[in-house]
Parts: sequence; C-alpha cells; structure tokens
Amino acid sequence: MNYKTLIREVPDYPKPGILFYDITTLLKDRSAFRSIIDDLTGIYRDKNIAKVVGIESRGFIIGGPLAHQLGAGFVPVRRPGKLPADIFEVKYNLEYGSNSLAIHRDAITLNERVLIADDLLATGGTAAAAVNLVRQLGGEIVGAAFLVELCGLKGRELLNGYSVQALVQY
Repeated sequence: MNYKTLIREVPDYPKPGILFYDITTLLKDRSAFRSIIDDLTGIYRDKNIAKVVGIESRGFIIGGPLAHQLGAGFVPVRRPGKLPADIFEVKYNLEYGSNSLAIHRDAITLNERVLIADDLLATGGTAAAAVNLVRQLGGEIVGAAFLVELCGLKGRELLNGYSVQALVQY
C-alpha cells in the first residue's frame, strides 16, 4: 500500500517554513491502519519481543496494536508527571526545543527484548531518549519502528547500532 497518498501535508505548521505530515488521514482509513500494523508485525514477528515501548502520544497508536499482534506487553513512555509510580526520567532535545520523558522503574526487567515504537522519526532526540530509558532498566533493544521517517533530519544517526524501520520515508 502506498501510505504517502494517505498522509496529509500541511504547510507552515506548527510554524512558518515547516511542512507537517499529518498521519490522522492515514489512521482513519481502516485498511491502511490494519496494513501499517500488519507490515510492522511482519518485520518483528520472529524477534521474540517481550515489550513494545510506545512514546507519548502518537507512539501509543502504533505501539499498542503492535504489542497485541506480537503477543508482547505494552509500556508507555510519557511526559513527566503522567506516571504514578517510581520513574526514571531523561531530558532530551528536539526540533523545536527540549523536553523530558519518563518510564516506570518496574516497566522492563533485565535483558527483556524491547521494541521502541513511534509515529515519526525526525531528529531522533525523542527516540534516543526512549533508548536511554530502556537501557537504564536493563532492557535489550531489538529495534525501533516508525510509521514515518524524515530522512533529511538524520534522526537515524542518533540510533546508530540499532535496527531502525520506517514504513514511509520523506
């Protein structure tokens, strides 16, 4: 399926000069949404994934169904203040500033095989922060799965050494 034809391009959002790739037009198409999850499941089916880590918030949209299809648990990585138990937190830079991510300290056990999932790989800061959190917990990162990759921003470089898969590349 050609996913690009279903992604809306919004110029000058969230600020002038930025071309925003809106995946909501893709997600609302039931055949395309099923196909996305099926395609990613096919890549990771035989990798013995124990947990899928979804990055807030659109990573939940991809990560939850992917975890279900892989027979894995789902772990949300969230913004600070959103998780109720003991957490690890990491600060990171992104395209428009900086932010922090957090994960429950008991979310992943030593040597568990983990797949990181998000909607978009841009500069790689958010994904690299998730990698950092998983590594702090002793998880083994099997790979990182994305719906869209903005290749010109070279986010893949921050994930050097890890398998990175993106279904759509711009």
